[in-house]
Amino acid sequence: MRYANVFFDLDGTITEPVQGITNAIIYALEKYDIKVEDRSSLYKFIGPPLRASFKEFYGFTEEQSEEAVKHYREYYSDRGLIENEIMPGMKEALIKLKESGCHLYVATSKPEEYAKKILENLGIAEYFDIIAGATFDNTRDKKELVIEYLLDISGIKTSGMMSQTVMVGDRYFDILGAKAFGLDNIGVTFGYGTREEFIECGAMQIVDTAEELVEYILD
Repeated sequence: MRYANVFFDLDGTITEPVQGITNAIIYALEKYDIKVEDRSSLYKFIGPPLRASFKEFYGFTEEQSEEAVKHYREYYSDRGLIENEIMPGMKEALIKLKESGCHLYVATSKPEEYAKKILENLGIAEYFDIIAGATFDNTRDKKELVIEYLLDISGIKTSGMMSQTVMVGDRYFDILGAKAFGLDNIGVTFGYGTREEFIECGAMQIVDTAEELVEYILD
């Protein structure tokens, strides 16, 4: 196989999170009397840290962003967690990779507790050696910080396995997070990123389906 260790982003890569995330954002924005006319306008929230997104997309202050995240979590922790589905072909991809001897991990900017609950609810948590995510405070919310944390707790950084490890994600920050540590990386176009986005950020490989992803990893 090409890689022994595979790091996966969660939202837009393993799972289709659009319903739960957008419902939670709509709930949070309503607290500020902001009405969302087009749900698709919120897709840009999928993936990046929430605090930064509220500031960037709605001009919130640091204090407002922190408060908005709390409102978001009021909805998400209760209902949004179960408003998730598995991306087409991904369960079969995980099974194939696991059966082929790959070690699978999750590296997500979503709070780790949420990520574990989502994957357990979908019945696929068992395929991952470690599920690593963000903290609820501000200390580990960027993708590169999550990847660094995962590299440390998995022992990959000190085991000489960096060259056999790849990061898979659907947005440019997954690629940039991997590149920060010299990791190989794969951009998937079946999530919320585009081929143009991956080309611009210098992704090593771009695939269009879960089947193509498996073929490339096991080649």
